[in-house]
Amino acid sequence: MEQNQLSFTIREASPGELLWVHGRIPEFLGKEVSLNFYTDRLKNRHHLALVAEKEGELLGFKVGYQDEKPATFYSWMGGVRPEFRKFGIATALAEYQEKWAKKNGYTFIFFKTRNRLPPMINFGLSRGFKIIEVIRKGGVEDYRIVMKKDL
Repeated sequence: MEQNQLSFTIREASPGELLWVHGRIPEFLGKEVSLNFYTDRLKNRHHLALVAEKEGELLGFKVGYQDEKPATFYSWMGGVRPEFRKFGIATALAEYQEKWAKKNGYTFIFFKTRNRLPPMINFGLSRGFKIIEVIRKGGVEDYRIVMKKDL
């Protein structure tokens, strides 16, 4: 099967840009967030915030920061707007983040997702992540799946 082509660039993002894309990811709907959601979490942390864009239009984002564990980077949030999925944007953002993390001395990267998001679990597995923990929180659909990868 041939993958659709879309030309886009990846660059560092402002908290406002992260919030804008966040608001257009259907999987995040239902929980209202503000700019402080991003600024408070990233304040005083070594972090990387990225957006994918085409001609000034924001298509997706990925943001992460240094975990409390030494040499470990936490890929905290990310998503691609539904109309721009299947163009390799999530993969490009993940590759950029992982290369940056390795260049900055991190040896591990991890993320958490939920049981109700099998596409995200599959994405992690396809990128070489391993499931290292399941955190029971809420109903089974909301169980957190923790995935980790060596860099």
